[in-house]
Amino acid sequence: MNTVWSAPWRRLVRAWMLYHLGDQRFRFLYDRAPADEWVSVDCETTGLDPHRDEIISIGAVRIVGNRVLTSERFSLLVRPSKAISAEAVKVHGLRERDVAQGVDIDEAMHRLLHFIGPRPLVGYYLEFDVALINRAIFPMLGVRLPQPKLEISAMYYDWKQRRLPPYQHGAGIDLRLATLMADLGLPTRHAHDAVNDAIMAALAFVKLRALLAAP
Repeated sequence: MNTVWSAPWRRLVRAWMLYHLGDQRFRFLYDRAPADEWVSVDCETTGLDPHRDEIISIGAVRIVGNRVLTSERFSLLVRPSKAISAEAVKVHGLRERDVAQGVDIDEAMHRLLHFIGPRPLVGYYLEFDVALINRAIFPMLGVRLPQPKLEISAMYYDWKQRRLPPYQHGAGIDLRLATLMADLGLPTRHAHDAVNDAIMAALAFVKLRALLAAP
């Protein structure tokens, strides 16, 4: 976009979004993000359908420059309105009794949005988590998450493709989180725990950002 128009256009888009924001206490979501800051986020759910299942656990961690601020992590159990599927329990180990004392989804979203602020979001298969969060916040705010989203599996794919000879471009790449972490030489944590997954995604983001910026 022509730089002459970019700033006025951004102001117009922001004004339009703020006009449609159902709760003006959340105007901060549209502020300018702090320089070199991101939030890595992950959710555990009642199942694998983003249109019908619900969040039962949220983990998030802030990234500042090349540092993952694990001391500023966000961790919350959420009380769902529907049963947790047996298949989901096998994945994350959270049972209905484990989340029975969790907060309700509106309170969870209020806390999460204040933790995220206007910072861009980072995650592993982030589209799924964002879809569930958007479903939860839309009745409250009338808008969806406005922040830019950065997918580490896509970053990893780009980095791997860059290292392949031209005749191998487009070849299949193993995008599993365990494979990605091992290939990047990063420590792994117990997977399918929201905080652990958010931290692993944050570590991968920091490493991949540096690798992709290298000549």
